[in-house]
Amino acid sequence: MLFDLDDTLINRNQAVENLFFIILEKCYRDLNHVAQQHMLQKFKLYDHSSYGNGDKVKVLELFFDEFPPNHRLPRNDLQDFWNNHFPKCFSIDKETIHIVNTIKLHAKVGIITNGSTQRQNAKIKNTSLNSCFDIILISDEVGFSKPDNRIFELALNKLHVQPEDTLFVGDDLEKDIAGCQNANIKGVWFNPEMTKNDTEIKPFAEINSLDGLLSYFT
Repeated sequence: MLFDLDDTLINRNQAVENLFFIILEKCYRDLNHVAQQHMLQKFKLYDHSSYGNGDKVKVLELFFDEFPPNHRLPRNDLQDFWNNHFPKCFSIDKETIHIVNTIKLHAKVGIITNGSTQRQNAKIKNTSLNSCFDIILISDEVGFSKPDNRIFELALNKLHVQPEDTLFVGDDLEKDIAGCQNANIKGVWFNPEMTKNDTEIKPFAEINSLDGLLSYFT
């Protein structure tokens, strides 16, 4: 069983909020709750627009341009600030660890994630996920990004398993589900918000919580 990382095993949206409040503490003073919430929503929009792009300087520059801070971080420091702080903003749900370890009793488990090697490795290490998985593939490291079927095929080769014996679990219909299907792997759509599927992509299955995966082994 193969997993996506962000917004599947770990909550990226919560991490973005955590990073925002670090920025608030470092760069702003005396903001009321309404102003903070408005800025948070704008920060999330800027982050979302750059999702999948490793260069986060533009996100912070645009945010600071719209909301001039009391203390502005130097432009040369912005990427390092993001790289150093964002991975530490992630936490792991103990139930997620339990589910993965339970599945590992019955099947090989791996992570396939898009993103920079430095940041993704830091997230995985900070949440102790590195000890749970047989393989971890990061797009920046291997040279292929989801939905490219080659990154999925690489995982199959490393685990010595066949596509028909494999499931991939992810939240992104295009990158995760269509991507794994291009490698003849069944895709399980992780959809905790119960978002309507308006695409032509048809997952093998849909789950709203990760414990739904345990039914495949019991």
